[in-house]
Amino acid sequence: MIRHIPNGLTLLNLVCGFAATIYAIKGYNDYASYCIMAGMVLDFSDGFAARLLKAYSDIGKDLDSLADVVTFGIAPGAIVMNLLTGGGMSFLPAFAVAALIPAASALRLAKFNNDTTQVTTFRGMATPASAFTVVSVVLAAAFTDSQIYDTMTASPLIISLLAFFLAVMMLLNVPMFSLKLTGIRWKGNEERYLFAGISLVLLAVFRVSALPMIMAAYILISLLFPLAAGRRAGPGAA
Repeated sequence: MIRHIPNGLTLLNLVCGFAATIYAIKGYNDYASYCIMAGMVLDFSDGFAARLLKAYSDIGKDLDSLADVVTFGIAPGAIVMNLLTGGGMSFLPAFAVAALIPAASALRLAKFNNDTTQVTTFRGMATPASAFTVVSVVLAAAFTDSQIYDTMTASPLIISLLAFFLAVMMLLNVPMFSLKLTGIRWKGNEERYLFAGISLVLLAVFRVSALPMIMAAYILISLLFPLAAGRRAGPGAA
């Protein structure tokens, strides 16, 4: 029975994604966002449980990816679809744009499952990060008085550009750091500690408005930190 706990958590993740999709279709983007965030917690928990209980399996690995496609691909795609049509875009163009996210998510996960090097770093943006980017904008618009986020969520052009950007980021072969710590030392975890510090400051100052800023910080640190580290190492470094 214990060995089935990780897969049970994975299935709950999938159920959260299904609920998020239904909420998005009904027009409740905020509830859909909550469900996606719950799925993120479960996505972390199933891997943690598998390591703790030593309950690894090929079925669990495949099931995890299937659940992620639903929660971090189809569900945010449904939110994007709702935002686009709510902003006045007609159905077919909105569908074509929104479909970029689940399609790119599925391809990104398929690549991930066949790449053993993506442990402490990813190649391209991870699907939970992509989904959280969509969620962060939705929640910032719903729970703050910021005109900027209201304008973003009401603009089909901005949401279309965001969907295209996320699809490209998921498929680009660029290194992006994982949030998993490699021990507690600073060395080897510089990006993670820097990101954690910036995130805490942003949350303390801007609260919910900070969520999209945190995702922007994650992307910038992932892209710029290796360049800065390479320059510090000098041209003769291996």
